[in-house]
Amino acid sequence: MSQKIVRVVLEAPIDKSFDYLYQPTKVDDAIPEVGQLVVVPFGRRTVVGLVVGTGDSSDVPVEKLKAVAYCFHEIPPFDKAWMDLCRFVASYYHRTLGEVAINVLPKMIRQNKQKSIQKALKVIDEPVKGSEQQSEEVPELNEDQRRAVEAITATEGFSTFLLYGVTGSGKTEVYLRAVADKLASSPDGQVLLMVPEINLTPQLEKRIRSRFPREHIVLQHSGLTESERLRDWLAIMTGRARIILGTRLSVMTPAPKLRMIVVDEEHDPSYKQQEGVRYSARDLAVWRANYLKIPIVLGSATPSLESWHHAKSGRYRELALPERARENAAHPEITLIDTSKDKLVDGLSQTLVDAIEKRIEKGEISLLFLNRRGFAPVITCNACGWMSTCHRCSAYMVFHKANRILRCHHCGLERRIPKVCPDCGNVDLQALGRGTQRIEENIRLRFPQARILRIDADSTSRKGSLQEALDAIYHGDVDIVIGTQMIAKGHDFQNLTLVGVLEPDAALFSHDFRAGERLFAQLMQVAGRAGRDAVRPGANPSQVLIQTRYPSHPLYQAMRTRRYDAYVSQLMDERHMAGFPPFGFQALLMAEAKDISKAMMFLQQAKVLLGRREGLTVSDAIPMTIMRVADIERAQLLIESASRPVLQAALTEWIPQLRNVKANVRWTIEVDPLSI
Repeated sequence: MSQKIVRVVLEAPIDKSFDYLYQPTKVDDAIPEVGQLVVVPFGRRTVVGLVVGTGDSSDVPVEKLKAVAYCFHEIPPFDKAWMDLCRFVASYYHRTLGEVAINVLPKMIRQNKQKSIQKALKVIDEPVKGSEQQSEEVPELNEDQRRAVEAITATEGFSTFLLYGVTGSGKTEVYLRAVADKLASSPDGQVLLMVPEINLTPQLEKRIRSRFPREHIVLQHSGLTESERLRDWLAIMTGRARIILGTRLSVMTPAPKLRMIVVDEEHDPSYKQQEGVRYSARDLAVWRANYLKIPIVLGSATPSLESWHHAKSGRYRELALPERARENAAHPEITLIDTSKDKLVDGLSQTLVDAIEKRIEKGEISLLFLNRRGFAPVITCNACGWMSTCHRCSAYMVFHKANRILRCHHCGLERRIPKVCPDCGNVDLQALGRGTQRIEENIRLRFPQARILRIDADSTSRKGSLQEALDAIYHGDVDIVIGTQMIAKGHDFQNLTLVGVLEPDAALFSHDFRAGERLFAQLMQVAGRAGRDAVRPGANPSQVLIQTRYPSHPLYQAMRTRRYDAYVSQLMDERHMAGFPPFGFQALLMAEAKDISKAMMFLQQAKVLLGRREGLTVSDAIPMTIMRVADIERAQLLIESASRPVLQAALTEWIPQLRNVKANVRWTIEVDPLSI
């Protein structure tokens, strides 16, 4: 039995591969192939690595090479398509191949849990249990849906479709028809459906399992246990799973027989990874579809400006669903409440209170949307001006009244509410502003007989509690729902006829150039929860009431008329003049240190190293908006260009230089940042 040399990459921040000896222990042992996972010694540890090459020689003397400890022969080697996907991610986002490839593996594989892997492999070999009959009633398509399905299913090879449909227009039904066609035409094919957040998967999963009872359907999201993730991941990469439903991490799952990709709510910022390898799952889905020459569908009621631009320029094919799918399901009336005239009492205008009362009398559900959890954003002392700031972050600690604590939503620090002002001893501390808990308290006082349900990250922290809350709404066991963005999208609530939007104005004055786009999308999504079922004879139309001090603002006027295209056109003009995406490309160098001066000094050195380059604009180093988080000071340097190749070329040359800078800072590069 002869030995072989294998070249392996590891989950390491250095862009380097390492040579190891592979000595078969049995005559029939196969030599590791490119794409095979192996366990190798590295320093004093053994770690999982990925084989990227094999050969008979090495630049290192053979006697100095360490031996491969174990080869995962039971797991098939990754195919070239997945390896190339990882190489692209590493190249575009300027990380190492090992960081990308190893980091996306299930934890139990990274930790070499042999017994767990063997158990999972046995489970996925068992036949899929399912019903012989389809249990969901398949609705009739309207003309717009039919045209969309026909366009998608008639496509051969790669094409990107932007399915631009108003809320309630039946985008999901279009997805399911396209999936059914793709599975029928490819008996061993796989389809990937992506959603932005975990809380959207249960309802869609239930519908998919009902529609495809005999198919092997698996999930990929962070809410799974490690055993569940391993089992489903192996089912996908071995080709056994046919339908994959997942969040952003699913885009990196090896699916050797992938035939179509769907990205629902493609505009959602949750598709951007915000730590580690900071990739955009939506953009990678498009790249992957292009590489595999398969169709991809991007769906949204409020497409991102990047996707909108591609559709209008002809790069993407636009499919429109302008009307709601259910017969007699009308769009809700959108009314702007001028709070400078209709004064707020405990955060509620009299117009909104009256509207809620009428809906309760009719047995209909009202939804109050406030994207701020807790009781109040801050508590203060009126005598000396003390405020509940977090001593670890440059942010306020939020008042959570239910358990009488102050909590920082950035670092997680908690402390008891002081009985007196820490600075002057005043006992009269006041809560400023409103969160969902405070609105809930006020609503209970105004409507003591109503069934009230609050849905936010605090009320749904227990496993299964979110689904219980959603089930209560679906079954009509609620009169008033108070919630954050968790319930603003994707959910099909019947008998919900009133949406009240509280305190949306702050985003109008944000320094972030994407704030208006996000607010409009958020408001359109939450407004779309109202009136999704057919209007009963004689019933009043559903309503959306938006409380604002700026009713004449173009964003709210576009909301009132549901003219997303008009508002987007205005934003496009502004972005074009400023050279912002989608008309320009950006990268952000972020530095963290115990002392802000060290972070700023590093960024200034980095700017000098980058120098002056044609086609590149480099801003001055500045502290981040929330400068301190968990006692770490943060600063950033923005790099912009009208040309993606120019920007990428500069980063490719610059980043190796940054690695040689000796500074006691932690730094990272983010390509295509969502916020600056």
